[in-house]
Amino acid sequence: MEKIRKIIHIDMDAFFAAVEMRDNPKLRGKPVVVGGDPQSRGVVSTCSYQARKFGIHSAMSAAMAYRLCPHAIFVRPRFAAYKEASEQILDIFFQYTDLVEPMSLDEAYLDVTSSANPSATKIAKQIKQDIYAKTKLTASAGVSFNKFLAKIASDMKKPDGLVVIPPSKAAKILQELPIGKFHGIGQATQQKMQRLGINNGKDLLQWQLPDLIRHFGKMGNYFYNVVRGIDKRPVKTERVRKSIGKENTFSYDLEELVEMNKYLKSCSKQIAEKMKQLEVKAKTVTLKIKYADFTINTRSVSFTHTVDSANLLYSTTKNLLQQHLNSTKKVRLLGISVSNLVWKNRTEQLILPFYEKYSLTDS
Repeated sequence: MEKIRKIIHIDMDAFFAAVEMRDNPKLRGKPVVVGGDPQSRGVVSTCSYQARKFGIHSAMSAAMAYRLCPHAIFVRPRFAAYKEASEQILDIFFQYTDLVEPMSLDEAYLDVTSSANPSATKIAKQIKQDIYAKTKLTASAGVSFNKFLAKIASDMKKPDGLVVIPPSKAAKILQELPIGKFHGIGQATQQKMQRLGINNGKDLLQWQLPDLIRHFGKMGNYFYNVVRGIDKRPVKTERVRKSIGKENTFSYDLEELVEMNKYLKSCSKQIAEKMKQLEVKAKTVTLKIKYADFTINTRSVSFTHTVDSANLLYSTTKNLLQQHLNSTKKVRLLGISVSNLVWKNRTEQLILPFYEKYSLTDS
């Protein structure tokens, strides 16, 4: 008998807008639109839930968003801030499973079938709590036995939701689901289906495979399967790992060099242990400093030989810190990463798509 998979889909809530509201308290509770200038041809990247009440949504023109809500606050995207938060979230995922497949900066699938914790629901709940504790951002989670249903579940109780679809409830949920809520069915396909009398899962279930293929091509096979709860797509990793790193946002801003060096020493030890575990060495060491005013400074040193020594990582980053630290500013975050990796076993190199950095978990 085939083992039932345990898949979690994590979807951050209004991610870009949430980061902006977190970093600028004056925006909280207001209709925030992240995207282009409404006076130009810009488009909406995302918007807060307060803005969505006015009918604003992603991919809409900024000019239309302004017409719908003239008092909305338009904010230019800060992709560095979003990527930083996304990497912190990715870091959390790896505490629970090695099988993580990000689909973008703000969503990912996790396969926890082989986790030591038998309850995928408890894992999803803990991940949500960890994300909020680490980033002060909320996420919605869906738990089910395949990727399609986990994705559907994560969208059912946004924001900050957690929905589980077990095998016993899948058929009923799918039959009642409006056709526009099926992942993979865009607006044009939805309209075509509705013209054919397909308004929900129950209607779709009546169609035979040859007829779906005749009307929708190869996607017909996908529609035929998912409405029956069939989705065997694995959670997979695809991108070559380019670096290994660890960083920490401190509970209070650091001023003393002694405290900073203490963290760098601990950080270096953990990265070195991970490198030995993965049987990898590096030629480049990078120090990241984020100050209390959110400015970021990174400095790197490259070697002609490979390194994996905790002592060398520490001495290198300690020197970089002494040389480049702005002593007039307090330090909010420190991080170390190693890159230009040389692998003993080439098959160990795979990592998640859309990411160039793997962050170790903070202990």
